[in-house]
Amino acid sequence: MGALLALASAACYGVFDFAGGLLSRRAHFAVVTFTGQIGGLLLALVAAPLVGADAVGTADLLWGALSGAGSGAAMHFLNRGLSRGAMSVVVPVSAVTGVALSVLCGVCFLGDRPPPTAWTGIGLTLPALWLVSRGDGSGPAGAVGDGLIASAGVAVQYIGLAQADAASGLWPVAAGRVAAVLVLLPSAGRHAAEFAGPPARLLVAAALTGAGAALALALYLRAAQEEMLAVAVVLASLYPAIPTVLGLVFLRERLGRARLTGLLGATVAIVLLTMG
Repeated sequence: MGALLALASAACYGVFDFAGGLLSRRAHFAVVTFTGQIGGLLLALVAAPLVGADAVGTADLLWGALSGAGSGAAMHFLNRGLSRGAMSVVVPVSAVTGVALSVLCGVCFLGDRPPPTAWTGIGLTLPALWLVSRGDGSGPAGAVGDGLIASAGVAVQYIGLAQADAASGLWPVAAGRVAAVLVLLPSAGRHAAEFAGPPARLLVAAALTGAGAALALALYLRAAQEEMLAVAVVLASLYPAIPTVLGLVFLRERLGRARLTGLLGATVAIVLLTMG
C-alpha cells in the first residue's frame, strides 16, 4: 500500500509541476509560486481536521515546518528554472539530486540500508548531472542551476515530512504549508507589483496547482509512514517522467545529444534507486 501511495504522489506532482511550469511562462514565477502555496495551505487547513489525528506533537509540527521550508524554496527555484528553461531538463535535475540526497541521509542518519542497486543509482547521478549541466547549447545553464538548488529543497521536504508520526494526521502538511508561505513572503514582497498583472483565472489556476502539490505531499506522508524513507522517496520521485514527456510531446522541446544522454542517465539512476 505504501508503494502505491508513493506512486500516486508522483503522479500528482508530475501533473501539477507541468501545470506550474506552464503558468510560470505566463506570469512571474514568484506570483505562481506564492499563490500556489496559498492554495496548498487552504487545502491543508480544510483537510487536516477532516482526516483527524490521534496525537499531534510539537516535534511533528516542527518536522512538517522544516519540510515546508524546503518545499517553498524548492518551488521558488523550480518555477524560476521552468520559466526560463526546458521542463525536460529542469525537473529531472531537481528530482534525481533530491533522491540521492534523501537516500544518503536515510543511510547516514536514519539507519536505512539500501542494496547495491541503489548505490549504483547514486553513483550515476554525478555524471548524469554533469552532462545535463554541460549541455550543448540546447538550453540556459541558469535553469539547470535552479534545478540543482531546488533539489536540496526537495530533499529537505521529503526527509522532514517522513519524520512526522502517523498519529499526527495531516497536521504536519498544514504546518509545512504555513512555513512555505513564510519562506516565500520576502520574494513575494519584492515582486508585489507583479501580482496586479495576471488575470484572476491565472491566479486561481496557480492556487489549484499548489493544492495539487499539497495533496501529493499528503500521499507521500502516508507512504513514508508505511515504507522506509529510501523506498518512499524514490517512488515519489518518479514524478519527473510526466512533465518531461509532456514537455517533449506538447511543447516540442528539443534536447541536444549531451543533455539527452545525461537525462537518460538520470532516468536510469532513478530506476535503480527505485529497485532498491
